[in-house]
Amino acid sequence: MSQHPLTRFDRILVEIERALGTTLDPQPSSARPSPSAGIDEAELDEVARRHAGGLMRVNHVGEVCAQALYSGQAAVARDPRLREQLLEAAAEETDHLAWCGERLQELGDRTSLLNPLWYGGAYTIGALAGLASDRLSLGFVVETERQVEAHLDGHLSKLPASDQRSRAIVVQMKQDEARHAEQAMAAGGADLPTPVKHLMRVAANLMRAVAYRL
Repeated sequence: MSQHPLTRFDRILVEIERALGTTLDPQPSSARPSPSAGIDEAELDEVARRHAGGLMRVNHVGEVCAQALYSGQAAVARDPRLREQLLEAAAEETDHLAWCGERLQELGDRTSLLNPLWYGGAYTIGALAGLASDRLSLGFVVETERQVEAHLDGHLSKLPASDQRSRAIVVQMKQDEARHAEQAMAAGGADLPTPVKHLMRVAANLMRAVAYRL
């Protein structure tokens, strides 16, 4: 039985469903088990617990933005193969989203109150990058993932040393982000201009500062 191609209205509904699932679902399903599985929970005092919760909330927001960026880029991608690659990466990022959400619950903390805002802004940026060209879109993926990898590396030095469950999640996320950057570069990603990279860092730093608290 042949499948009918999605109409523009169908695609809009799909995007709305994806956005709602990413920003409102407290515990999305993951294809892979959490890297923290089998690791004993550490006894954290209130200050350490809240600090770990703030850091993992930032990581959760990063995954919300990753979902939005990939979705926005895939929505306007000219090359069907690129669209498929972006959607596959987004599916893997869903694992990260689920792991961070689960860890926040374990820490007795919550996701960001501004998730719909983060998603909307990141989706717009992703779509604009995709409209520029497929090579620039891939270059945007490369730079985004490299910055995220550096950010996660920083979190490994900031998380409480005894919080091995959170640390295991961050380590696996860091490895996945590095692989996504390599794949995008191999697919022909263009090197972004230095001012664009700087602007991305400024925006990411602002997001992290706000998400840690809200």
